[in-house]
Amino acid sequence: MKAARNIFWGLIPVILLFALAGCTDSNMIIDQNTSIENLNWSYANKIKNDFKIDDTSIPYNIYLNLRVTGNYRYSNIFLLLKKKGPKLNATTRYEIKLAEADGQWLGTGSGNLYSFQVPLITQFKFPAKGEYHFELEQNMRDNPLHEVSDAGLRVEKTPAQ
Repeated sequence: MKAARNIFWGLIPVILLFALAGCTDSNMIIDQNTSIENLNWSYANKIKNDFKIDDTSIPYNIYLNLRVTGNYRYSNIFLLLKKKGPKLNATTRYEIKLAEADGQWLGTGSGNLYSFQVPLITQFKFPAKGEYHFELEQNMRDNPLHEVSDAGLRVEKTPAQ
């Protein structure tokens, strides 16, 4: 009986290790969100994301993470994505559709909060290994832009097909 108990307690760390290893996403480089103070995203409040790329031979996908409240008054959002790093210095403007013409949100809802994970760039190959700095800036006419809860980026290795 004592031996069985010792085996049981010895297996618990091994089981936990396998369980935790299964919860990690080996393709993910970053998946960061930044809360927007008082749900008011101003031009000056740029969302900064720093990460390191070690393998330039594979493509990456870059997603926008965004959450807005049900009181967000537009069906879209315009954003600037500034990309800086070794051999890279570019800014791109994106229009992201958030709702249908009838007002139906395209994201997933929970209470009065709607979440979006939208591909911005797919199959992107970074030009060189090193540290990269990406910034998101809201680019709507409203400043501040009301009812935005948080925003961020997810960068991941493109999953093998």
